[in-house]
Amino acid sequence: MSGGEVAGILVAVFWAILVSFLAVALARLAQTLRATTKLVADVTDQAVPLLADASAAVRSAQTQIDRVDAIASDVQEVTSNASALSTTVASTFGGPLVKVAAFGYGVRRALGGRREDAPPAKAPRRTVIVGRTVTRRSARDKRD
Repeated sequence: MSGGEVAGILVAVFWAILVSFLAVALARLAQTLRATTKLVADVTDQAVPLLADASAAVRSAQTQIDRVDAIASDVQEVTSNASALSTTVASTFGGPLVKVAAFGYGVRRALGGRREDAPPAKAPRRTVIVGRTVTRRSARDKRD
């Protein structure tokens, strides 16, 4: 056997080993691609109903937001009407009611002054010192 034949046999064995490794790698890659394809299909099958549910929820939320917006505008209108009514009532009845109350106060004071000549007695002033209540005596109380 010559050196060229040995070299040819070595190259052939090397190529056979290389092709075997490539075949194994391609077989594993094919398995991985099949598993990935199956996984993507399963995710797609589960994602489509979830997206449909999410879309329905968003539509429902939009409907509720529209209702709340309508309610808020109605409340704003009622508030402005109540404010206008309050202003009208205050301007219509406020002045005469104040006059009647002042007249009643004056009448009570005038009638009360005729019954009693002495002013009402004042309660003694109190001071709190470290949790105790002390009654102060005014100069008038000390004289008595």
